[in-house]
Amino acid sequence: MFGAHEFSLSARLRSRWQIFAKDRRGAAAVEFAMIAAPFFFLIFGLLEVCLIFIMTTVMENAVSEAARPLRTGEAQAAGMTAADFREAVCAGFLEILECDDRLSIDVRTAADFGSTPTGSPLDEDGDLDNDDFIFEAGGANDIVAVRLFYEWELITPALSRPLVNMSGNKHLLQASTVFRNEPFGS
Repeated sequence: MFGAHEFSLSARLRSRWQIFAKDRRGAAAVEFAMIAAPFFFLIFGLLEVCLIFIMTTVMENAVSEAARPLRTGEAQAAGMTAADFREAVCAGFLEILECDDRLSIDVRTAADFGSTPTGSPLDEDGDLDNDDFIFEAGGANDIVAVRLFYEWELITPALSRPLVNMSGNKHLLQASTVFRNEPFGS
């Protein structure tokens, strides 16, 4: 009699397990829960990369537009200062990027195109070393390098760890242009 009771309990458990295993009402929720974390990780990482590309493109357009008066000699004739040039760059940001102390600008002449500054402005601690940045618009036929640097605060620092290239979980955005000034007197 005891053996029959064990058999019926075992059969009932097996029967309940089979019913539970066939039930598909929560399968989609469970499957989504399993893939949600990697899915959102990819989505937020992709958005961060897209924002970096968009902001870099905005900076490249701003440096190109702001440098045009330098190239043509209009800026030199008008006596453009570093503050004036910064204002011209900020106007090119179209209020997408904030024009605050995160923006650093370096404008300098070079002896030839091969000697234009190309190195990283980051020091060994990953901080921006902008102490040597100057504003030197140059004269007629001078080679001028204009570089913009913007300290971008990552939106998802935990997810975007591979994008960090500065201290403080930041990414340094860069845009530059190098050109030979036009002959002004012509």
